[in-house]
Amino acid sequence: MDTGRIIKVAGPLITAGGLKDANMYDVVRVGKQRLIGEILEMRGDQASIQVYEETAGIGPGDVVETTGAPLSVELGPGMVETIYDGIQRPLEAIRALIGPKITRGVEVPSIDRTKKWNFVPCVKTGDRVTTGDFLGHVQENIVVDHRIMVPIGLAGEIQEINEGAFTVEEIFGTLKQDDGKIVELKMLQKWPVRVGRPYKEKIPPTVPMMTGQRVIDTLFPIAKGGTAAVPGPFGSGKTVVQHQLAKWSDVDIVVYIGCGERGNEMTDVLREFPELIDPRTGESLMKRTVMIANTSDMPVAAREASVYTGITIAEYFRDMGYSVAVIADSTSRWAEALREMSGRLEEMPGEEGYPAYLASRLAQFYERAGSVKCLGTEGRMASLTAIGAVSPPGGDISEPVSQATLRIVKVFWGLDASLAYARHFPAINWLNSYSLYEARLSEWFNTNIDKGFMAQRSETLSILQQESELNEIVRLVGIDALSAQDRLTMEVARMIREDFLQQNAFVDTDAYTSFAKQFKLLKMILTFNHFGKKALAAGASMKALFAIPARDRIGRAKDVPQEEYETVYGEIISDMEAQITELTEAGGEAL
Repeated sequence: MDTGRIIKVAGPLITAGGLKDANMYDVVRVGKQRLIGEILEMRGDQASIQVYEETAGIGPGDVVETTGAPLSVELGPGMVETIYDGIQRPLEAIRALIGPKITRGVEVPSIDRTKKWNFVPCVKTGDRVTTGDFLGHVQENIVVDHRIMVPIGLAGEIQEINEGAFTVEEIFGTLKQDDGKIVELKMLQKWPVRVGRPYKEKIPPTVPMMTGQRVIDTLFPIAKGGTAAVPGPFGSGKTVVQHQLAKWSDVDIVVYIGCGERGNEMTDVLREFPELIDPRTGESLMKRTVMIANTSDMPVAAREASVYTGITIAEYFRDMGYSVAVIADSTSRWAEALREMSGRLEEMPGEEGYPAYLASRLAQFYERAGSVKCLGTEGRMASLTAIGAVSPPGGDISEPVSQATLRIVKVFWGLDASLAYARHFPAINWLNSYSLYEARLSEWFNTNIDKGFMAQRSETLSILQQESELNEIVRLVGIDALSAQDRLTMEVARMIREDFLQQNAFVDTDAYTSFAKQFKLLKMILTFNHFGKKALAAGASMKALFAIPARDRIGRAKDVPQEEYETVYGEIISDMEAQITELTEAGGEAL
């Protein structure tokens, strides 16, 4: 352990001398209160350190001790359903220890050292194992089977393995390595947050991540193992979209990172998630969630740590063979922390004062996502999906953080404040959003949902684009100048927007929609378009066509329960066809 003295304090950045044996990214303890910090820069024996807690009261001459280890997270049973701060301190445990007001320098283990977990081995004495192989299982809660793996870098023969109740630090077995060394096996592992956990192979993602949000799943899908950005101005619903993704995505584990956002938003998550039921498991959504809370009133420097802590925990669950989603809200706050620390380090600034390495730091985060073949003889497949919100000032996505993010991610869900103010949620603008996974996912959709799924998607986007063009004409000369066919296009586009794309998060039947139900719901609207075009061509009345009873039923169709929709939707299409046929044969008179 190396010991030095503080030379200078500048907000969260301190300079300490006498640390000639320290290394970059070593964790240090600062002052009498032993505040946690991390070395950012070494010049001779002087270290520039970013402190992850408030530095008031710290001054020149105070002691700085290095731990000799990089910033790491503890990994093991007990993480699910826990809320951590940016440096993986369990907030519930801290509150139980010192009350609701967190003081500086609190040292609490990230994972409970006293709780015993029932370990059931899946290997026996004499078995040969390698890095990533399963040693046994711990039922962490009713949803998550926590798989205890051979730590990275170890391989050999099992000398001893025991079943029973153990704490995370107790030895449940031993492993004899190939070099003859005996290694004690425990449930607790540690991993440095800035280093991605290894895997055998990264493979192109080909399976969509189902979110239950129709505008995303049907028009702009994301693959499991993919990357997405949700940029938008203040009040456009970034957090609403992030919460919906965290609630309903068909993944096994969700790691939600509140990075520099307001505290009440994390409070909403903590209040809502325990009460909401996961449609896949029938249990509380909190049973599969890990939360990292680094709100806007917490130290700025810890925002960077919170992002790395979250992605490392996600990689650990990915290595078990799970599908994991990391949701970071928002990466702009992280970038602002980088800008502040870069300025204090007197580095050469890049565009708008952000550091020149901004894009590479963002890329390092997003590239840790992916669909992979995990380590271990089993060769299991798993995925880690990364979704980051971006908060550009004034909604201007030409600013550096948005542009750097868009060059990295493959899905862009552009939020529109005008949609949010019109109470259209999710407020994703269908004209400027895109998904580059469309081609990769088309085979899965056509095989598993319907062979017409992608064709229907293309037709929907075409109608919405036509509506945008026709709106320009309407603004100039009025809607009466449009032909009957164009009026139908406008009406169908309105149905797509209001009856399909818009969802109500407070209505159970509408908050989440399965792929198959989405396909059938959209098919009804497009069927009305097809029948309507034929009817108008045959001389039917446009007003009578828009007034048929079946059209009202389409507007209410999204509220039909999952178990009834196939029957009800079939009836609506049959009624619609009969009513439009009758209208056409009657020469266009009202029914």
